[in-house]
Formats: sequence, structure tokens, C-alpha cells
Amino acid sequence: MARTRPFFLLAVALTLSGFASFAVVIGLVPLMHARGADATTAAWALGLGGAGQTLGRTLYAALARRTSVTTRTMALITAGAATTALLGLVPGPIPFLVVLAVLAGVVRGNLTLLQATAVADRWGTGQYGRLSALLAAPVTVATSLVPFTGAALAGPLGGYPALFLLLAALSLTAALLSLGTNTPRPSAESV
Repeated sequence: MARTRPFFLLAVALTLSGFASFAVVIGLVPLMHARGADATTAAWALGLGGAGQTLGRTLYAALARRTSVTTRTMALITAGAATTALLGLVPGPIPFLVVLAVLAGVVRGNLTLLQATAVADRWGTGQYGRLSALLAAPVTVATSLVPFTGAALAGPLGGYPALFLLLAALSLTAALLSLGTNTPRPSAESV
């Protein structure tokens, strides 16, 4: 299964999405500062985004019951692209940016559970450990590069708003790739 096209596309999609969503977390305070927020307000936006992650996780089960795994993957990654693009495009007011940060957190919370269930939802639990490790490895490497890469790109791009637009484009690319991750439902023997 790890050598199949759906698995490869899923790994690339989750890696791009993971990089982008983690870069939003790391870049949120400088973005808010660039938009005129003081350090305390920017920190509150980051913290409330974290609260949004927790809220988002409470919504995942209902979403999973109502959508196919491919639809859910594409929709959540697209939602990540949308919230990231809005953070990059909307100059204010600051309270609205805080609301966007919370919404981005809600999406991130769902993306966390999406990644955790991606293997079992597509291929069952028979090889869950090995396949999940193979899926998580590139995501982990990509997110470990975010603190350096995001800051390094912000300057040449013209600031954090432009960086967020690039991150949104990465997420949108990931969403498109996720359309190729459809697999047959796991059989009883693979579970």
C-alpha cells in the first residue's frame, strides 16, 4: 500500500498542508504585528487559535460521519488554504483577525485528526503502525523546517502577508493532490 499512487499523493498532500498550517502558527504573531497589533494582542490571537484547535477536534467525528475520506481530506485542506489566504489578505480590524486566527485553529484541530485517521480510514488497521509512520515522516521533517523557512521567506516575499498567501497556495495544491487519494473502503480482513 505504501507504494501506491494514493498513498504517495496523500503523503505529499499532508506534507504540504502540514508545512503550511504549522507555518501559520509560527508566523501568526509577526503577521499580527505587521497588521498593527501589539505583542499582547498577537499573543492572545495565537492562544485563541490554540483554543480553536481544541474546539475543532470536537467537531471531527460529526464531519467524519457525514463525508467520505477523500471529500473530508480535500475540504479540510481547502479550509486551511482559505483561512490562511484570508489572514494574508485582510488588513484588519484586529478583532476580525483574531476571529480568523480562531477559525484557522479550528481547521488545524481537524487536520490533526484527519492525519491520525488517514491510514485506518483508507487501508484499515492491519498495517496501521508502519503506514502511519511512513505517512508522518515527511510531515514531521517539513514542519521541523518551518521556523527557519517561514522567517527566511517572509523577507524576500515582502512580509508575512505575502508569506501567508504563498502558504495558502501550498495548501490549495495539497487539496488538489488529495483528490487522487481515493481508495476502496477497507475490507473486514484489513481491519
